[in-house]
Amino acid sequence: MFSRICGIGLQGVEGCLVHVEADVQEGLPSFAMVGALAPEVREAQDRVRTALKNAGFRFPPKRITVNLSPADVHKNGTGFDLPIAAAVLGAHGLFSWEGLDDTVFIGELGLDGRVKPVRGILPMVLEAKRCGKNRCCLSQENEMEGKIVPGIQIVGIQDVRELSSLLQNGIQEEIHGRKKTDGSDGIYGRRECETEETYDVDYREVQGQALMKRATEVAVAGRHNLLYIGPAGTGKTMIAQRIPTIMPSCTLEEQLEITKIYSICGLLPREKPFMSRRPFRSPHHSVTAQALTGGGKNPVPGEMSLASGGVLFLDELPEFSKYAIEMLRQPLESHKIVLSRVSGRYEFPADFMLAAAANPCPCGHYPDRNRCRCSDAQIRQYLGKISKPILDRIDICTEASPVAFGELRSWKEAESSETIRGRVERVREIQKIRFAGRNIRFNSQMNGDDIKTFCGLDRHEEEFFREFYQKNGLSARAYAKILKVARTIADLDGAEQIGHSHLCEAIGYRSLEEKYWKTTDLSGQKRWQA
Repeated sequence: MFSRICGIGLQGVEGCLVHVEADVQEGLPSFAMVGALAPEVREAQDRVRTALKNAGFRFPPKRITVNLSPADVHKNGTGFDLPIAAAVLGAHGLFSWEGLDDTVFIGELGLDGRVKPVRGILPMVLEAKRCGKNRCCLSQENEMEGKIVPGIQIVGIQDVRELSSLLQNGIQEEIHGRKKTDGSDGIYGRRECETEETYDVDYREVQGQALMKRATEVAVAGRHNLLYIGPAGTGKTMIAQRIPTIMPSCTLEEQLEITKIYSICGLLPREKPFMSRRPFRSPHHSVTAQALTGGGKNPVPGEMSLASGGVLFLDELPEFSKYAIEMLRQPLESHKIVLSRVSGRYEFPADFMLAAAANPCPCGHYPDRNRCRCSDAQIRQYLGKISKPILDRIDICTEASPVAFGELRSWKEAESSETIRGRVERVREIQKIRFAGRNIRFNSQMNGDDIKTFCGLDRHEEEFFREFYQKNGLSARAYAKILKVARTIADLDGAEQIGHSHLCEAIGYRSLEEKYWKTTDLSGQKRWQA
């Protein structure tokens, strides 16, 4: 006999509908599986066979063939165990499979017949809904995550025996007494999902460093990339860790996209499988380039994708391998990562704000030569890991100076994150109106035509900027970055036109290149250190 059951696989961050076909015929007893299968999928035949036996099912020895269609799409993961078991049961005539075209099965089987949870349930259920399916049967431990999606019934299954009962008695009759989990339970239909964001940290705890806090506010308002540079212990990490507290709240669409990525990586908390905050990822400097970008035998998202929609903070940036740092180039421009493998092409989101911190030298005291004992060669080698192409992709570079004792002992309360966040949200609203109907949302995403339209300068500012550009030998990318930052500063001031003060502040955020990454050689000419 023949049966066909619907399952779902993963291709990158998206689901892929798979039809699991089973055929049972007379012949030499065997259990064969075909269809471009990864090792963990091929091993499902042993898990399914043992699980069915331990659940009390006894079948005559026959030839069983299972095909996962389409056969030219690579299948990976353990979520095909449950649909394979259902297809085998149907092929043995235990139920009629014709009425199951609107139902998808997802789950891994234990040898005792228990249905175990799998990663990536959210994108799988979203794909099932997109394909017009009405119902999704999965592990009870994945049930809460599946209920995030509206408009599709979620049925939690505990073991193979319950699966058999569900199929033999008819799914509609079996779940009649259960609570219906349709769009009313989906995230878009529940206001309780819009929880108030609370953080354990706040900018009011940061004394001093007004310049760093101002640069951070500008960076968040326009979604610009940011680099802190200065001696150790001056508050670079402390300020960076508080960036999410001044970022606008995620929209429901952004929350869903973030949750999808964390679901695929298996990082969702079980008690609340939903990401309501913007992510803040801070990988150690020993991280590999592949861990940053994502990949592996069955490619999964990396740190850049996990930071999508939030902040990727690279502390001690020069301590990262040069190869890992250079891997940031394309994602910072395209906001996505494309991996090409023999098994297929995978595209992961990488729409994050980069924040990085660096000491000016290995000991951390340069340019104070009274304390710094590093040689010029050591400093050049240390800062040389941050190449000019990477610096060109960083919009704002701000210096962290040692905090005075009086500022640390000051009783005056610093400005709170809530106050700063209010200004950021106002600027974000200005950008939303400005870029309505365009495929961009932030000042940092403006292209050449947008810069001409929204970053106009009067005659005096044009002459001033031309002189600075020619004197410092800026690249076209650096030119655009300065104007984008100046546009954000003008928005913070509520100005329609970029003024002299806005342009000077934006230029000041790039002046540290001259101080740390350029030097004078014996001929008296400027040259690039890195």
